[in-house]
Amino acid sequence: MNKVILMGRLTRDPEIRYGGQDNQMAIARFSLAVDRRFKRAGDSADADFFNCTAFGKQAEFVERYLKQGTKILLSGRVQNDNYTNKEGQKVYSVQIIAEELEFAESKNASANNQNMGGGYAAPAGRPSPAAAVGDGFMNIPDGVDDVDLPFN
Repeated sequence: MNKVILMGRLTRDPEIRYGGQDNQMAIARFSLAVDRRFKRAGDSADADFFNCTAFGKQAEFVERYLKQGTKILLSGRVQNDNYTNKEGQKVYSVQIIAEELEFAESKNASANNQNMGGGYAAPAGRPSPAAAVGDGFMNIPDGVDDVDLPFN
């Protein structure tokens, strides 16, 4: 079984391109910083950084709603990206292929975090999903029609 679950913040705005047959499939690449629970003795890193890729509907969701500082919960799989460079040396790397994405904090928490010098605030003209209301249903922002949200 190949399954990974990560919660962290985007380190930069996602890079979106279109590929596949007739250049119709969205492909989103982004980096996720995941805080470590415990710091190991002699280790200066407080977070690990993962290169992530989403395809299709997930990539369209990333393009529409995510930006640097957004805190998300991602589940997916680990994929090897090993290759041999021009000098004949083997280069080992991995990436996370996103299968499911959802917000890991409310819109208000994101805004508060932004006011404290980091995090996510929706740019002008871009709708942001609202927090779930008391009945447990998600409010979809005005102007968003027929969206297949991955956290339903």
